[in-house]
This record gives sequence, C-alpha cells and structure tokens, in this order.
Amino acid sequence: LEGVETQVVETPYGRPSAPLRVGAFGPHRIAFMARHGEGHALPPHRINYRANLWALKSIGGARVIAVNSVGGITEAWGPRVIGVPDQIIDYTQGRTVSLWDGEGEALHVDFGEPYTPALRRALVEAAKAAAVPVVDGGCYAATQGPRLETRAEIERLRRDGCDLVGMTGMPEAALARELGLDYACLAIVANWAAGRAPTEEVITLDEVLANMAAATAPLPGLLRALRF
Repeated sequence: LEGVETQVVETPYGRPSAPLRVGAFGPHRIAFMARHGEGHALPPHRINYRANLWALKSIGGARVIAVNSVGGITEAWGPRVIGVPDQIIDYTQGRTVSLWDGEGEALHVDFGEPYTPALRRALVEAAKAAAVPVVDGGCYAATQGPRLETRAEIERLRRDGCDLVGMTGMPEAALARELGLDYACLAIVANWAAGRAPTEEVITLDEVLANMAAATAPLPGLLRALRF
C-alpha cells in the first residue's frame, strides 16, 4: 500500500479486530483489515465479524475480497492452490450470525449465491490477466474451530459436496450481504484437510508456512489486474 493512513473505527457492534490500513494499491484505493487482529491473536470463533464489516462499510467500502487460508478436500484443491469458491455450507455454531438479532428484529436476505457473482468473475478474469492459475468455483465448508477437523468430519464434508474447509467464511459472507457489500473469497490452500493427503506423512508447521508463502506471492499481481 502507498500513502497508508491508519483509521480506528468505532462501531455499534464493538471494536473491529484491528485498525484499518487505507491506501493506494495499483489503480485501486483499498482498506486492509487484519481479521485475526494484529499479531494474529484472535481465533476464528472470537472474531467480531459484525464490527469488521460495519467498519469497512462506514468508510465507504463497497466490495470485500476475503483472503482465507483453507484446507483442501477434493483433488483440485491441493496445497498452494488459489481458488475462488462459489458456494458455502455453514457448519459453525454459537456465532452471532446477523446484524439484526434484537427482539422484534429480523432480516431475511437472499443468500442463494453467497459470493457476489460479478466480483467472483472479476477475480477470475484478473487471475487470467495476471497469468495466475486459480480454481474457478468450489464449495467452502465453514467450520467452528479453533481446532482442526477429524478425518471423519472431513469425510462428511466431502460427502456433502465441499471442496475446501476453513473457519472464517461464515458468518462473514452473510453479514456482508446484510450490509449490501459485494463479497468474494480468495481461498489459499495451506494443506490437505485431515485424511485427504495422498501420503500419511505428518504435515509440519514449516510446510504449511511455506505453502502459504508460495501461494500468496502472486496475489499482488492478481489484485493489480483487478477491474470492475
């Protein structure tokens, strides 16, 4: 980011995970939010998703590109793959899932397409322009965390039609829809999900970090190629 400004935003839903970093990036002016907080201190189930998205909306944000670290379930979603999923199944529990949760309040949004199709398409086209291979489409399984899943749980997700698994996709996507924000996901595969690796070798933290570094390296070029 160039010309970075730090903005601390107060919201009706409490404090966001971190201050917003706002600046120029290629042809775009963007705001970066560290979802897990500065120092990656917040586990997925403790993130204040409502405050984060409200903060982005309050400064004039219109589109959210969520970068999610995930585990791969199906063959196309191996380590170091970048993908743009088009569906999501919510397996979380106990999270605050709506902006409207007071007595007498209700908001029923259309969520048949949980990721905004036009923004998804823009990401896929940007990837092509930047010569960054991506998987176009796939079903994201949003699990509760912070623990990883069992082999049996991953097998269930596979049978349910899920291709990738992560812990931060919901309620974030639904809250973005309630706020009228376009929303799409860039999923970065850090490792195979439990029981899905072609070998039985133990996955190490060093391996996961290396996978993430390799997969995220081309993202700046992809984002610079993004056009709306």
